Amino acid sequence: MEKTYQPNIIEQAAQDYWAKHSVFNAKEDKNKEKFYCLSMLPYPSGELHMGHVRNYTIGDAIARYQRLRGKNVLQPMGWDAFGLPAENAALKHKVAPSQWTYQNIGEMRAQLQQLGFAIDWQRELTTASPDYYRWEQWLFTRLYKKGLAYRKLSVVNWDPVDNTVLANEQVIDGRGWRSGALVERREIPQWFLKITHYAEELLSELKHLPGWPLQVRTMQENWIGRSEGIAIRFDVKNSDQLVQVYTTRPDTLLGVTYLAVAPEHPLALAAAEKNPAIKQFLSEHQHTKTAESELATLPKQGLDTLFRAIHPITGQEIPIWVANYVLMEYGTGAVMAVPAHDERDFEFAKLYDLPVKQVIKPQNAVWDFTQSAFTQSGILFNSGTFDGLTTEEGFKAIIDHLTQHGHGQRQVHYRLRDWGISRQRYWGTPIPIIYCQHCGIVPVPDKDLPVVLPDNITLDAPVSPLKSLPEFYETTCPHCGSHATRETDTFDTFMESSWYYARYTCPDQPKAMLDERANYWLPVDQYIGGIEHAVLHLLYSRFIYKVLRDEGLIKGNEPFTHLLTQGMVLKNGAKMSKSKGNTVSPRDLIAQYGADTVRLFTIFASPPEQSLEWSDSGVEGSYRYLKRLWAYAQQVGEFIRSQPAQPLLDKTLTEEHKSWRKAIHAILQQASQDMERLQLNTVVSAAMKLLNILTDIPANVENFGVIHEGLGILLSILAPITPHISHHLWQSLGYGEDILQSSWPVVDTSALQTDTINLVVQVNGKLRCSINVPAAANEELIQSLALADPRIQQHLADKVPKRIIVVPKKLVNIVV
Repeated sequence: MEKTYQPNIIEQAAQDYWAKHSVFNAKEDKNKEKFYCLSMLPYPSGELHMGHVRNYTIGDAIARYQRLRGKNVLQPMGWDAFGLPAENAALKHKVAPSQWTYQNIGEMRAQLQQLGFAIDWQRELTTASPDYYRWEQWLFTRLYKKGLAYRKLSVVNWDPVDNTVLANEQVIDGRGWRSGALVERREIPQWFLKITHYAEELLSELKHLPGWPLQVRTMQENWIGRSEGIAIRFDVKNSDQLVQVYTTRPDTLLGVTYLAVAPEHPLALAAAEKNPAIKQFLSEHQHTKTAESELATLPKQGLDTLFRAIHPITGQEIPIWVANYVLMEYGTGAVMAVPAHDERDFEFAKLYDLPVKQVIKPQNAVWDFTQSAFTQSGILFNSGTFDGLTTEEGFKAIIDHLTQHGHGQRQVHYRLRDWGISRQRYWGTPIPIIYCQHCGIVPVPDKDLPVVLPDNITLDAPVSPLKSLPEFYETTCPHCGSHATRETDTFDTFMESSWYYARYTCPDQPKAMLDERANYWLPVDQYIGGIEHAVLHLLYSRFIYKVLRDEGLIKGNEPFTHLLTQGMVLKNGAKMSKSKGNTVSPRDLIAQYGADTVRLFTIFASPPEQSLEWSDSGVEGSYRYLKRLWAYAQQVGEFIRSQPAQPLLDKTLTEEHKSWRKAIHAILQQASQDMERLQLNTVVSAAMKLLNILTDIPANVENFGVIHEGLGILLSILAPITPHISHHLWQSLGYGEDILQSSWPVVDTSALQTDTINLVVQVNGKLRCSINVPAAANEELIQSLALADPRIQQHLADKVPKRIIVVPKKLVNIVV
């Protein structure tokens, strides 16, 4: 054993051992409890950042711990290889995206291996591989045939920098989630997956995910946005058209003073044919930002279409306005405006001097309707026969009235919209669709899959070259043999990441998307990734899992049993990023301190779910701890190796031995609980305390058993977090060939028990001393021992106690 800690040598040796013995290559074993541990797959940028290191170190610590618990562990790795970042980087460097991507994969794989992660590399997959996306295309053709995939003209979120469509979930504060560009509105043909078909199940199943953070479940619940209300039909005067609106507040119906329709609504288009001002208005609002989150702050604008709706209860005429705050893709593209009871409608009505009619009032207060809308529950008034009803009673009564008179229908409504999966860029999975003049839309037959993306193309502009590659898009119709063309849009890259976790279970299966191994490993037992994916990736993955289930490919309802959303890595209070110039190179840190130091710091510096503030001194402190551990192992190493390990027998232990063992096993108990709770930073704290205890124990023959046991426990606690040094010391100190073949240590509960207990002794309620008494002592013995203590005798001064109160296991109070 080397005298000094040399991480570069021992880490390479440990990694060579793991590779030689294929330690992390998982195999299905029905005789063992499985544990599937997975961190979200990375985009291959070419250089690991500290966010990667933290994410995968957390996952690796969990995987290694579960292995020590005796479980059959799978921890795979792959690459989210398609997408705009690779395409934009390739455009900048004038190389093919495929060349850029695969070069980066090679570099990042080497860096991950340097960190010693317990990854099953035989299952590695790349989403840009035809072997992978072939099955994604296959699944899409099945969904098309079932009506769950469809194409339609749609007003979309257009990113003018990345030149592609974004799903609603990819628009953050009105900007593209990658480019940051202000999103525009355009109408183009798009492919969609009918995620709304699963809306109710996606919502109801959230309550069966107690292993997910409440914040994530709440975010998904709000995004799905289930509401109960009514679809109300308004006749249009002198027209055969109808305006249908959906509302969750039918109790306010008598307060409607105008209807508002989206610029794309048929009535708005009809009005524009006769009114040049409205035509100009529609033209100006073609590119209005479409993110729903923008509506609250959007400057309100509108025009009277001169159409009039007929109120379904009062028969009064109501003006119909075209307004920029109504989106065609949400609901019916029309809203009933109740300015007195909706802030948005109130703002619009004040702007255009429209009536504000109050129909709900607070139960026990006065409201100034000239200042703001009253949006809470209350009592109906100015509502005819419905006056005096509560909001809840009015809700039901007005719905009943409308349905009985054929003016409305009760509905359950969802905020969730179908998933737009078309992207107008090149570096992605080709959508397997053929367009034939005679046969229309034809899915590519199974025998012709995959539709392979040409991957040797160097880009010269941020537009897809597929549209100008006849060798790609020209084909023949598989039905009639006529000349036909391929779809040149590619899939949204969230398609690839919505099922990769399932393909890891059988990546070498050439004849099917999944096989029986999927049902052995799935669902993922522990999933780790950022909170930023709460609505995007996690919702899509849940949806696709249910689709795979309904196709008979897997069992169960949910892909991820437990979810951990790790915090960001910060430096000087800001997220690490190249643009801020505050990044730290993992490669340099490993070269200077070793992988175990980097792993130890990232685990110790913060609880996993909280942000980690970078600290150079913290890294130095972690390195000093490992050097101290090494030095201690060096000090006791020869002594330990020369002594045969024997079981510790209680009768041979002194009181001092028992005291040390009690402290050791108390720390083990806490560390075990913290590992189960994933409070990994306090596991490191436990390891630090344990080393302090061990170094205080004299290294001699009499103490050998306690030292041997304690150091073995320490190495086991550290093994998931600092695997290289733990592996080396376990071997060199003679504990065994491979610490991963051992078990997580078991707490000796008898060691935590004590023969004596310490009691506080008071005289007339004032603390005077403390005494040790036998744990089994009765009240009479405790009183005698308290009275016999010289310190108590001094305070009694020959006075006879009036009363002696014994509080079991706590105190004795002598009243004189």
